[in-house]
Amino acid sequence: MRGYIRQDGSTGIRNSVQVIFMVECASHVAKVIAESFPDDDVQYFGFSGCYPTDYGYRLVKGLATHPNVGAVLIIALGCENFDRDKLYDDVIASGRPCHKLVIQENHGTAETIRRGKNCVTEMLAQIAQTPVRPLAFKDLVIGTICGGSDGTSGITGNPAVGRAFDRLLAQGATCIFEESGELIGCEGHMMARAATPAAREAIDAAMEKAKRYYATMGLGSFSNGNAVGGLTTQEEKSLGAYTKSGDSPIQGVLLPTERAPYPGLYLMDVVPDGEARFGYPNINDSSEAMELIATGCHMILFTTGRGSVIGSVIAPVIKVCNNPQTWANMSDDMDVNAGRIISEGASLDDVATEILDCIAATSNGELCSAERLGHKEFVLTYKAFDYTQTPCRIA
Repeated sequence: MRGYIRQDGSTGIRNSVQVIFMVECASHVAKVIAESFPDDDVQYFGFSGCYPTDYGYRLVKGLATHPNVGAVLIIALGCENFDRDKLYDDVIASGRPCHKLVIQENHGTAETIRRGKNCVTEMLAQIAQTPVRPLAFKDLVIGTICGGSDGTSGITGNPAVGRAFDRLLAQGATCIFEESGELIGCEGHMMARAATPAAREAIDAAMEKAKRYYATMGLGSFSNGNAVGGLTTQEEKSLGAYTKSGDSPIQGVLLPTERAPYPGLYLMDVVPDGEARFGYPNINDSSEAMELIATGCHMILFTTGRGSVIGSVIAPVIKVCNNPQTWANMSDDMDVNAGRIISEGASLDDVATEILDCIAATSNGELCSAERLGHKEFVLTYKAFDYTQTPCRIA
């Protein structure tokens, strides 16, 4: 495995240019600029809303200065509330090349696109000189989510990812599992694995918040697709989601954009703090992937039974297919066939080894299926978190 060395001390497995729009009004310009470089790793994303939030800024900053990002082009309309100047300063401080273009100050759409293309061309030449170094599993931060779960998820791909996590953690990696709303009922299991009393209290608090949130909103994480796919109860789905975390001690709870202070296993709490309010989607796999990436994940292990196809900007999304029928139908979108546990009698350890091999290959520059197919999804939403409680969540 090999990684790109950043001036801020981090090391990434990709070397992309990110064109970031500051408000939806600037998204078209950013999209046209990025898509003008089909043969290069140039992507675009942005925060669509105009109202400024601490969470929104932290999210975009975490993505803009992610280890997989080599350079940044900021595209602003000009009258939005997002602090584009602060973002520019933060990206420059990280040692990355960065340019900033304001549409209202650059004669509109066509001229901003022209200048933006010139900026990207210049930065691609700069980051082509980025030094590289060998990587080991201990250098990686790996996240996991599940989507399109079915009756096979809890007995194939999800526990296989858990086995892979245990083996990664034994080699010093950092692993993050998330979606406390999908883990309701498993709080006792997680608390029993807490590495410290502080971590145990943090897990308890995160799960109580999730239960209160979903009860207030009248929502849950159980979809029609889950039921059609053979999941019978919320408890069955929660236990299946829980198996992705493996058996290792849980070091603490992270909020989106918080980087893990040291290697180990962490739960990421994605349910907003404060009173429950509309606007936060019940389940959004792309949003959760972006939060994991903003928290430092080099890549995401995405387990799916029914067959999700999404990828993401910035970080590879490795698809672990839980159902052998889904693999037969959608193998081109998948990376690891965990359904072999059902169809061929493969063991969890067999599939865990295949997952680790896929992580190693992807870290060495091989494209995962989502990347090869051009999936570059992103969703950035409004949320609110109290980031002052970090010392209480991690000992």
